Amino acid sequence: MPHGAPCWFELATPNQAAAKTFYSTLFGWTAEDRPIGRDKYYTTFLRDGVPVAAASTIPNVPPHWGVLFEVEDVDAAAAKVAGLGGNVVKDPFDVTTRGRMAVVADPEGAVSMLWQPGTHAGAGVMMQERSVLWVELAARDIEAAAAFYSGILGWTTAQHPASPSGYLIFSVAGKGWGGLLQMTPHWGEMPSHWSIYLQVADVDAAVAAGVEAGGKLCFPAFDAPGVGRICRIDDPTGAGFYMMKPSYPTA
Repeated sequence: MPHGAPCWFELATPNQAAAKTFYSTLFGWTAEDRPIGRDKYYTTFLRDGVPVAAASTIPNVPPHWGVLFEVEDVDAAAAKVAGLGGNVVKDPFDVTTRGRMAVVADPEGAVSMLWQPGTHAGAGVMMQERSVLWVELAARDIEAAAAFYSGILGWTTAQHPASPSGYLIFSVAGKGWGGLLQMTPHWGEMPSHWSIYLQVADVDAAVAAGVEAGGKLCFPAFDAPGVGRICRIDDPTGAGFYMMKPSYPTA
């Protein structure tokens, strides 16, 4: 992935066994477990043998999908965070030889991770069926969010041509990788947060399969003009994500 783009996706879950069963059933992923300590392991999900995402158990953290962004120098990137109004949640540290990582929060508190690759370059496939298609930040001030992430990750941003209201697409190396969604009062007290979109061939069929596998539908599938058909679902452990069939070419 180019520097500044989303490169890896990690599920924080209180029940890795349930998560493995759910995502393997829904997306046909296989799971490989790697010990990371006593009675702990890190699960890598593979699509047709290629890594697409991962899962681990993180104590005292609500279930969620986390997004990692590739950077050339994680220490240099993390050093910019405070000056742009954010907060370094966890200082840069080595993940064996796989890479170097920092956990950061933007000015509204949305958490993401910065990743300097070592032996682990990230997802081997994106923007194809049964892999991550898109990432999205829901924020109350998307222009301020754009300034923060652009300052760290070198994004360029532009209004989504099909969106009737506030939605920015962020691009790296001339390619759109995700969006910034303007939160409105109807979101209530929900904090700003990152989400992932997983590409599927048939959203309605995927919803039915997900519910049968123990997931919970958050809102019914709908058609977004110029974008595609979308739904949001929680997995059995409570982590939410979107599923989407895009109406535009992704290859």
